[in-house]
Amino acid sequence: MKSVKFIAAAAVAALVVSTPAVAKKKEATYVMVNEEMGVPVFPHDITDKPYKIVGVVTAGVRKATIFSKEPSQKKIYAEIWERGEKLGADAVIGAKYGDSHITALSWGNTKVGGVAIKFLTEAEIAAGTKGDTLEGFDPEKWTGKTM
Repeated sequence: MKSVKFIAAAAVAALVVSTPAVAKKKEATYVMVNEEMGVPVFPHDITDKPYKIVGVVTAGVRKATIFSKEPSQKKIYAEIWERGEKLGADAVIGAKYGDSHITALSWGNTKVGGVAIKFLTEAEIAAGTKGDTLEGFDPEKWTGKTM
């Protein structure tokens, strides 16, 4: 009986030792997500949680051919979120985009822009840090061009 338990324990130990350790990927958690689009990009300002402006993000979403469909709002928001995420933003607010225009290099290019923000931490709020707002915010001062 003791040898059966010993063999079972040895087998379990061998499995544990031989199994490669799988590093857990740290998942980013976002405070808010636009449920409709699946990314934290909003066409409006956020007024219920204080934040600081990280920067202005812009992108161009192109059509592959003249026969391709116009890019969806979901694709446009995903593209602008990619830019905001690279800046370390928690969300992109004030997202705007226009119609697709044919250019010399594409069959249709849709310009999109927004403001990347980082939410204030509890410690920053407790310390009295004042949050930013989009009211009176001029993206041209940040980028030199209009959104």
